[in-house]
Amino acid sequence: MIKLTYISKGVCVFFVERSSGILLHIATLPGKYGVGQMGSEARRFVDYLAEAGQKYWQVLPLVPTGYGDSPYQSFSTFAGNPYFIDLDMLAEDGLLRKDEIAGINWGTEPRYVDYGRIYESRFDVLSKAKERGWERDKQKVNAFIERNSRWLADYALFMALKRHFGMKSWTEWEDEDIRLRKPAAMAKYRELLREDIELFTYIQYLFFEQWTKLKAYINGLGIGIIGDIPIYVAMDSADVWAEPEFFQLDEKNLPVEVSGVPPDDFSAEGQLWGNPLYDWDKMQSDGFGWWIRRIDGAGKMYDVIRIDHFRGLASYWSVPYGETTAKNGKWRTGPGIALVNALKGWFHNLEFIAEDLGYATSDVEKLLKESGFPGMKVLEFAFDSRDSSGYLPHAYIENCTCYTGTHDNSPIALWREEAAPEDIAYCEKYLGLNKEEGFNWGMIRGGMGSVARLFVAQMQDYLELGAGCRMNKPSTLGGNWEWRLLSGELTDSLADRIYDAVRIYGRIDRKKDESKSE
Repeated sequence: MIKLTYISKGVCVFFVERSSGILLHIATLPGKYGVGQMGSEARRFVDYLAEAGQKYWQVLPLVPTGYGDSPYQSFSTFAGNPYFIDLDMLAEDGLLRKDEIAGINWGTEPRYVDYGRIYESRFDVLSKAKERGWERDKQKVNAFIERNSRWLADYALFMALKRHFGMKSWTEWEDEDIRLRKPAAMAKYRELLREDIELFTYIQYLFFEQWTKLKAYINGLGIGIIGDIPIYVAMDSADVWAEPEFFQLDEKNLPVEVSGVPPDDFSAEGQLWGNPLYDWDKMQSDGFGWWIRRIDGAGKMYDVIRIDHFRGLASYWSVPYGETTAKNGKWRTGPGIALVNALKGWFHNLEFIAEDLGYATSDVEKLLKESGFPGMKVLEFAFDSRDSSGYLPHAYIENCTCYTGTHDNSPIALWREEAAPEDIAYCEKYLGLNKEEGFNWGMIRGGMGSVARLFVAQMQDYLELGAGCRMNKPSTLGGNWEWRLLSGELTDSLADRIYDAVRIYGRIDRKKDESKSE
């Protein structure tokens, strides 16, 4: 496992052996219930990682998804996704009958998630589990509620209210008193929606019960979990509704300015994300308590936390609320090293990866260096003629993480079709690619052989999948987050080939390697 140590001035750095991991979101696991779950298929994949000599499983945020199905726009930064609760495990525990889940249409295409069908049926099924388990598990549920009191009550009420108001964003709820959390309204709805509040509470209990068991299994095989946290939270979230004082909102709790990134060579209008921005002065005066609670929750789920859009901690692009593009935004100063030092002071044994991609400025480079966190290098960016060559493997430092691509990139096979011919030609020349090895495996070799302490590839890249297998295309709606792994795609021969690669390039646990060779 990669570990951290502390040197002068509180800087933490990676210091142990080379390693590798595979990026595959839980939603993409195969199975019969329309979306990946935390049961047998998850354990099968973990076994496969071990056979392939991997030390890390990188997942995307495990949070509840809303409109657009993006794990980066969630109803809560603390809660778990109900879709990932394994239904077979619930049946084994006596919470469901087999006939209650056997006849449901979860989707007809095993390669893609049909979120509409899942949404229509999943909560009805989980309601049956709650009816059987709420009183049976009362003692354990109460202990869970107490451990998570800081966020759970607000989240369960928030979801019950969303159901009550037809799943509208909380800024559109017809009752202004509950939008503004007036005490009388809070008491009224807690009583009125008591059953739904219990349902959403019990769902979270089930999620974390299953995740805790799965994490123990993963760690028991010597594999760590890399989890993703977006720097921002969704406007339509329990986080903003419950604690509006930590965000840049007006007297009606509507945003003053919102998040995005400025125009660049890839987007003439920039990207307008629309997330509410933090009131960093307020957060710092509170000792960054909100962030400490957030990282504490994530740290119980993951072994390594990748901070998405790390550059926003140095400076962030602020766009007036109501703008239709990101062009008219301004750079504003973020919390910088003050927040980083607060997190390092609280979480001595937690590891971080800084997603420092995108619009690079000197303040971001300075913050990354001061933090000691490993930054990211994406191989696909190395050969883009529109950008600098800072992503070429020969320019890496050891304290970084090399990716073939992230969830926002095309798989290698698709990138090969989309990239400019001169970029592909340069890639082939630089890496010495040949037909016998194959384009994908040559790219993997380029990252695997680099000095980067950690190398991560998408599962699609090892499988040489291209068109139709991309996880997400930023700034587009529809067709994202749907791709799934098919049963039978993970073969023994592929595991052996991956294992040979990590062994050749010194990314293997030597003791395990010796044991396997005997």
